[in-house]
Amino acid sequence: MKKGLIMEGGAMRGIFTAGVTDVFMEKGIKFDGGVGTSAGAAFGCNYKSGQIGRALRYNKEYCADDRYVSTKELLKTGNLYSEDFCYKDIPLVLDKFDFEAFNENPMEFYITCTNIETGRAVHHKHDEKNDDLATFLEWVRASCAMPMLQQIVEIGGVKMLDGGVGDSVPLRFFEELGYDRNVVILTQPLGYKKKKIKYGLMAKAKYMKYPKLTKAMLDRHVRYNETYDYIREKELKGEIVVVRPPEPLNISVSHDKNEIQRVYDIGRREGLKALKRVTEFLEKE
Repeated sequence: MKKGLIMEGGAMRGIFTAGVTDVFMEKGIKFDGGVGTSAGAAFGCNYKSGQIGRALRYNKEYCADDRYVSTKELLKTGNLYSEDFCYKDIPLVLDKFDFEAFNENPMEFYITCTNIETGRAVHHKHDEKNDDLATFLEWVRASCAMPMLQQIVEIGGVKMLDGGVGDSVPLRFFEELGYDRNVVILTQPLGYKKKKIKYGLMAKAKYMKYPKLTKAMLDRHVRYNETYDYIREKELKGEIVVVRPPEPLNISVSHDKNEIQRVYDIGRREGLKALKRVTEFLEKE
């Protein structure tokens, strides 16, 4: 039996996931592996490093800082979220990511990105022998690189953007790896349906060299909704446990500490509600 934790992205909706995972860590819940897409990777990596509260702490501390996220940064560098501040200053200096603890934890960790030349998901398994901290942070940056709002990230000759385009909730990927006891954290409520993007022409113009990427962006809502249906079917059969917000979180890019705390607190409440289900599910023979 392999116990897996699958974490959806969703930009600042990922603070909900941070609330859930902090509760799980506080209660000592262990997983054999975790996979995160976008914010699911950026915040979920703290599970493997054991850093309870870190995602909430630095988001509240720097949410109103132009160096962290701002239209000024977007106009200046092409990145809504600062490359240097978010992926160097914070994890290396201001609120250090415990990379040593991360590597010592035997829990496998995968980061989902999208190859812009193929339009398909890339699931990168962290390798403590070959991936140094800078490389790890680049993979997280690639996973979080929202189309239109972040620059393309190239690692090992592969050009990548937001993992949500290729695989928003990589449950099937984990099942293919043999993970058969999975807990899925979603950031949208039950019944949510994604709609087709409204900026398709702009996307085609910006990424005209990458037609498979734009096709994946235009078709994303179809795959996303099918994945949500698949998750619901598995949930109803008792084959997975799902933790999701009870209603829309209504948060995007926020400079408001209170809003960030609100979404985190919802995550904590839902995490506490799910504890009995999760522990019984993971422990049953």
